[in-house]
Amino acid sequence: MAGLNPDQQLIQRLIRDIPDFPRPGVIFKDITPLLADAQGYRAAISALAQTAPAGIDVVIGMEARGFIFAGPVALKLGAGFVPVRKPGKLPGNVYTETFALEYGQETLAVHTDAVIPGAKVMVIDDVLATGGTIGATAQLVKKLGAQLVHVSVVIELGFLNGRRYLEEHGVAGCSAILTV
Repeated sequence: MAGLNPDQQLIQRLIRDIPDFPRPGVIFKDITPLLADAQGYRAAISALAQTAPAGIDVVIGMEARGFIFAGPVALKLGAGFVPVRKPGKLPGNVYTETFALEYGQETLAVHTDAVIPGAKVMVIDDVLATGGTIGATAQLVKKLGAQLVHVSVVIELGFLNGRRYLEEHGVAGCSAILTV
């Protein structure tokens, strides 16, 4: 834990590894102990909010764990919150984006009128793994006519090269509280 500030050390201690979940060979980063610890959760929300550039209009969080962090960050920034959901969960007209996961395929959806065109958007999620979920969300932001100005995550799995994937797909400005 050398080189980490006290909040990062706390957050790191509160994220546990679950081997072979959801399939053999995967080490799942379980954030539920972090969420259950008021001091740790508060530290994570504060750290994510501190990465925000000035003038964020909307914070987007993806179903489901992204919601847990994005809503409080939006409140802290005085910005709106927009949920990106799985298909069939939002009424009305939606844009969708399908992408590959480490172990399958997924589709995300957002209301077509979720943000004002040109709005400055920050995307928040719990984990950056391969970049598929955030990359798909970036495409939805583009379809909305908004400007993705920053992505921030609690933990980045650096060995999966998700940040490089995002950069290759035009997503710049990414930060993580922890990188493993």
